[in-house]
Amino acid sequence: MRGTAGEARLPAEWEGGGSVLAAWPRAGGGWRRSLAEARADTEALLAALLDTSDVLLLVPDAESGRRLEDRLGSRGRGRFLTAPLPYDDVWTRDTGPLAVRRGNGTELLDFRFNGWGGKYPAEDDDRLVGRLAAGGFFGALPLRRVEAVLEGGNVESDGAGTLLVRSRCLLDPGRNPDPPSRAAWERLLAETLGARRVLWLERGALPGDDTDGHIDTLARFATPDLLVYQDGTEEDLGAELRALRDRRGQPYTLVPLPCPDPLRGEDGEPLPANYCNFVVVPGRVLVPAYGGGADAEARRRLAEVFADREVLSVPARGLVHQYGSLHCATMTLPAGVFAAPPGGHA
Repeated sequence: MRGTAGEARLPAEWEGGGSVLAAWPRAGGGWRRSLAEARADTEALLAALLDTSDVLLLVPDAESGRRLEDRLGSRGRGRFLTAPLPYDDVWTRDTGPLAVRRGNGTELLDFRFNGWGGKYPAEDDDRLVGRLAAGGFFGALPLRRVEAVLEGGNVESDGAGTLLVRSRCLLDPGRNPDPPSRAAWERLLAETLGARRVLWLERGALPGDDTDGHIDTLARFATPDLLVYQDGTEEDLGAELRALRDRRGQPYTLVPLPCPDPLRGEDGEPLPANYCNFVVVPGRVLVPAYGGGADAEARRRLAEVFADREVLSVPARGLVHQYGSLHCATMTLPAGVFAAPPGGHA
């Protein structure tokens, strides 16, 4: 479908929003004994989202959707829609569309997805956005397929033309067999997302991370001049961030977040718990909580940064057993993006 005319701009997450794409943890999705806890986390997340936003939830079948609508549909001010479509996993930050502003309108971009470089099955997740559009869930919004692998969890925007990305992901030959050079990526990001500057982050890694270091686990914009970052990563991330300059040529204000207590999975493997995976929605910031002593301190520091918003802790211990957290499990989109298709549920 042809895109909206005008120069593209990827908004910052704090600019508005009001719509969120999420997915229900399904049986057979690799959760094993943590499925019940992951579902409890997701239900708590949905309840917090529906207070301020419309939610479109992927569900494995229509009956599951009806049960969840009965339980959650009357909560909050947001509309609750369910979409019974095939999906491989719950990480809609990487499988959902990116919404850019073009002129006075919104365009949805559907980048390819291949399971973080072929690590996991991804055929249904790669086709997800097209199926949602074909089902009428995006109404008449223009949708553009981009034939390059780019995951939403690896793109952080300040809303003013600066993108922060993790080089290890964009330049991975497992994602794009002939990976574009940095210069080629910068041209593509300028054309599709309106990037005027691309800041390439090299350092930082979390134990157990299977995304190769997505930016939304390491460093996030809170304003165009302030970066929040995860302290205690395996490399000196803070030193690299201190060398970056904002659009005016000044150092960024940096706010470190504490390290969560170490968590391990069912086989004893380390889990990539972090507090950078917070979600910004209208009037609120939702912060992952893992049940450890650092949860309250992470919430306190983010409350100082986002002083104009309510900052809430949302449980994420079950979700992180599948190596993601709150931001990974949500794709935030502009208000009014979702439409109820003919015969759909709201």
